[in-house]
Amino acid sequence: MQFSLWLALAGAGALISFTPGAGAINTMSNSLNAGFRRSIWGILGQQAALIVHVLIVALGVGVLVSGSPLAFNIIRYAGAAYLVYLGIRQFLSKPAVQEEQAAGPAFEPAGSIFRRGFWVNLLNPKAIVFFLAFTPQFIRPEESLVTQYAILTATIVAIDILVMWFFFAAAARSFQRFTQTERGQLVLSKVFGVLFVGVGILLAFIH
Repeated sequence: MQFSLWLALAGAGALISFTPGAGAINTMSNSLNAGFRRSIWGILGQQAALIVHVLIVALGVGVLVSGSPLAFNIIRYAGAAYLVYLGIRQFLSKPAVQEEQAAGPAFEPAGSIFRRGFWVNLLNPKAIVFFLAFTPQFIRPEESLVTQYAILTATIVAIDILVMWFFFAAAARSFQRFTQTERGQLVLSKVFGVLFVGVGILLAFIH
């Protein structure tokens, strides 16, 4: 891949990552609930799903999904339902008691954080359609496809990790003072719950 083409890819990747969506909301929620450092597990889960999306497109399955309204809608509604479920669970969650809060963010296994991030990103068929339209712009048929897809995937994943962790997860730390009181925890839980539900509804009904 030519350096100029890679620079264009990096710029596009940064723009994509900075665009708020379910992944950004999930990252900020994890940062508040599990802590800045442990939010990386959710980010890595999101990247695993991103890699799956690129593989689907590379193998041509993306053409089938984007061309089949039934397959697209099944995945779309499943993803929307999962986001709504996360939102309702977050909205109804109870604040941690003061003794637990003083000890730090509530503990959640890394595997659980990773899986949630994975499903949040994977159950988004529009990502497949997006990559189906996005990747051909940076792939040259006369060059090694494996190498080009490897560079494209590594670039997008690296940029997304940096943006998610050092922008969205770090930004959530500015809300940290709210987590020191039960009222603040309730407010944040409801705000992020509504955001998750809102994104789920948009995913389901906006074409």
